[in-house]
Amino acid sequence: MPSSRLLIPALVQPLFLAVTIVAAQSRSDPMLRIVAPTEGTYVSGPARLVAVIDPTSAASSVTQVTFFADGRQTCSIPRAPFECDWDAGEGISEHQIRAVATLKNAQRLVATVRTRGVAYAESVDVDVVQVTAAVTDGDRFIRGLTDKDFRVFDDDRPQRITSFAAEKIPLELVAAIDVSSSMQDAIPHVKQAAKAFLAGLQPTDQTTVLGFNDNIFTLARRATDPAARAKAIERLAPWGGTALYDVIIRAVDLLGRQSGRRSIVLFTDGDDQSSHAPLDAAIARTERSDATIYAIGQGRAVHTAGLQKLMRRLATVSGGRAFFTEDANKLAGIFQEILEDLRNQYLVSYPAPSNQRDGAWHRIRLEVVGGRYHVRARQGYRLSRP
Repeated sequence: MPSSRLLIPALVQPLFLAVTIVAAQSRSDPMLRIVAPTEGTYVSGPARLVAVIDPTSAASSVTQVTFFADGRQTCSIPRAPFECDWDAGEGISEHQIRAVATLKNAQRLVATVRTRGVAYAESVDVDVVQVTAAVTDGDRFIRGLTDKDFRVFDDDRPQRITSFAAEKIPLELVAAIDVSSSMQDAIPHVKQAAKAFLAGLQPTDQTTVLGFNDNIFTLARRATDPAARAKAIERLAPWGGTALYDVIIRAVDLLGRQSGRRSIVLFTDGDDQSSHAPLDAAIARTERSDATIYAIGQGRAVHTAGLQKLMRRLATVSGGRAFFTEDANKLAGIFQEILEDLRNQYLVSYPAPSNQRDGAWHRIRLEVVGGRYHVRARQGYRLSRP
């Protein structure tokens, strides 16, 4: 019986990803997915468009992937990774993102997602507050929760959850690693642990690798290729002082404020010595970011009370964690704990109440209904005055 071309809907992923495949003739044929932005999320300002081919081995059969935003072509990529930058503009408007993959046999795969806009009654000037959360029972991570299981409060006032995601949420990560001269003995252990950590990320997770001492070096920018990540880590070499406050500001600025999960892994072995920016500026920048911060202090950092206080503050307020060890051999286990954290996160969003651009600190409380689980999440936010 002759075959015919059909439009076959892909299986809906946990993030409600809507995908259409053109000319797929069997379940073993390659599939195209858009993994950033995801269906139903909010997007504004600079954003990253990312598509993947399943299975990944089929990517070699693709001659190009072209992205369209609201009907206009934004970019065309000839080979993996299939990703490019896009400016969603000011405000929070609905957008249709379409990706078209052309195969060597002239077939095409098409994927489409639609981002959300803020309803007219809420006004497009509303700021969306994103909260990344890990839920545990004390010993293990709790999976499978839905938006109905959560309640969110802004300055103790209940808020309406307008976007929710769980599992395989796209991640943009900045790994900032101290390469000051005092790292000479520990650097081999740091390289080994960091490479294993980055290798454990999802293929679509975007990672920027920074090395810092007196200066800040971008060794890999938004890399999704595991080989590029590993190569970036191998380039780390210790010398100079420590510009800790500067690198915190740089990491936050690189992540921006587009929708999706964002995290910073910050590794240092000593207090700031060389920053141009003051401590207050670094703290203020993190309070205006929704990035989850994981701070690792090793060696001298274990004996520096002020540094420990800062690292714990950054981690706790952002919903992350702080780790301290004198033993470089324990770094692999610490990086693995962070990786498990990243694999078990929920993303909850809600429109900020009106008139919140007052520069004040606004408290966030995220709970699981019934109070039977512990929720570790961002504790608040600060929006700049217009």
